[in-house]
Amino acid sequence: MSDKLPILKSEEILRMLFKLGFQPKRKKGSHLILSKGKELVIVPIHKGRDIPKGTLKKIIKQTGLNKKEFLKILRK
Repeated sequence: MSDKLPILKSEEILRMLFKLGFQPKRKKGSHLILSKGKELVIVPIHKGRDIPKGTLKKIIKQTGLNKKEFLKILRK
């Protein structure tokens, strides 16, 4: 099992965040802002486009998870 970040679309990231208990708070332009307690996660919504690696790393950091935990939940 590799710890390399996969190439994901925003729909896949949102599905995972909903599983983690994040709820949509508001939408601003092409970005959906999700919240869970005091944590906020901003996900760009660009239909059909992959999320860049740097953006994915920021999303992981915003969830409060580390990369290994994120990948484990993603593979479920």
